[in-house]
Amino acid sequence: MQNFLRILTKPDNIPIAAMIPLFILALAWAWMQQGRREERAETEADKVHSWPYLTRVEFLAAVLAMVVLALWSITIDAPLEQAANPMVTPNPAKAPWYFLGLQELLVYYDPWIAGVIIPTLIIIGLAAIPYLDMNEKGSGRVSLRERPFAVAVFLFGFFVLGLGLIVFGVFFRGPGWSFFWPWQYWDPNLAVAPANIDLPEALGVKSREGIFILGGALVIGWYSLGIPFYLLFRKRPFLQKLGWFRYGIAAFLLLAMTAVPIKILLRHLFNIKYVWVTPWFNF
Repeated sequence: MQNFLRILTKPDNIPIAAMIPLFILALAWAWMQQGRREERAETEADKVHSWPYLTRVEFLAAVLAMVVLALWSITIDAPLEQAANPMVTPNPAKAPWYFLGLQELLVYYDPWIAGVIIPTLIIIGLAAIPYLDMNEKGSGRVSLRERPFAVAVFLFGFFVLGLGLIVFGVFFRGPGWSFFWPWQYWDPNLAVAPANIDLPEALGVKSREGIFILGGALVIGWYSLGIPFYLLFRKRPFLQKLGWFRYGIAAFLLLAMTAVPIKILLRHLFNIKYVWVTPWFNF
């Protein structure tokens, strides 16, 4: 664990390590405050002015943040390294932390999927949540009790598809972009290339045509799972209010989101590289 603690306390990794508990605490506090506000809104009609109540809190928060940053800059050196040397490539060569999620996705998908398709779907999906959530009480209701679907989907997208991939790339990817457990030493001489295979081959299909057909059937079948669910429960009030069009968008986005951690697990547990292999693209 000494190697993991050393990586955890590196000056450029401290913000990422601190961001997780701070975000959880801020989220829990915001939910508690929002729940109380929603309870008061049902019984009280009065309002609280921004000045001086909200402005005073924001001012104190800004002063506290400046004090913390000042103390931080005094006690911890900036993570500056030596001048870049074109003859020496750092190992591992990592992108800035806010791009490490995309760099991690490149392990599991083709570049055009990891760098274009998935980030676009994440942005579209998160932006579409308010329009797909059937909240009859209107805007201003953001607690988990009032909007469980919207909040749960957003947290899944943020923690798993966003923050989770960043943390994975920062703390668990070592030299050669190899995976290391927290108790393992980051050996720069370790160069292990796992024998990755495609899912149709793992299922016993060897021919090129069979791999193409089975892979396509698996991918299309996964994204078609929302159809039988809708046919079985279309008479439920929630689905009737949502409508088939909005349901189709929500089902596709949810299946696309859940496909990412499933693909990651297939890669780490069974060394599955691709599910659908075609002459034009690999998925």
